[in-house]
Amino acid sequence: MTPSRAVRRPPRGAVAWKFLVPLALFAVLVAFLGIGLTRDPKNLPSPLIDKPAPAFSLATLAAPERVMTPADMRGKVWLLNVWASWCAACRIEHPLMVELAKSGVVPIVGFNFKDDPQAARRWLGELGDPYVVSVTDRDGRVGIEYGVYGAPETFLVDRDGVIRFKQVGPITPEVLRDRILPLVRQLQG
Repeated sequence: MTPSRAVRRPPRGAVAWKFLVPLALFAVLVAFLGIGLTRDPKNLPSPLIDKPAPAFSLATLAAPERVMTPADMRGKVWLLNVWASWCAACRIEHPLMVELAKSGVVPIVGFNFKDDPQAARRWLGELGDPYVVSVTDRDGRVGIEYGVYGAPETFLVDRDGVIRFKQVGPITPEVLRDRILPLVRQLQG
């Protein structure tokens, strides 16, 4: 006969920890996911806020032999609106840009992003041109400097050439009324 061995059982507390640790980690993961889902995906933080707008020298859409730089807007509060003729969301935003331009509250510089200049000029001819000038960034290199994810995006630049606000996605009447225009008035004051 072989001697019987006693079955060793782990202490009661060890069994509880075996299940509690993964359960606690799962609860933390669910909490982070829940917080992430409550965030506005259009409210992406930009490292450029409160920093000088990246310099560029880009050809204008209307006259490719002419170039524009942010220094041309020095002393003015202005919007840089990233748009493209291929952009469906830009079409949604565009009537608001036209209306804003007519109000004369703030000059808008168009930043035509990765677009065919001929298509862009045709698009502005059909829908109206709200821009004091449009520059063209055909290869998207300057867009990279601005951290552009796509079109439309809009930057509010102060008199000293510092970016004070960034909107990812179309500007809505609410964003214009509640965020951009109050900031424009404050910066122009």
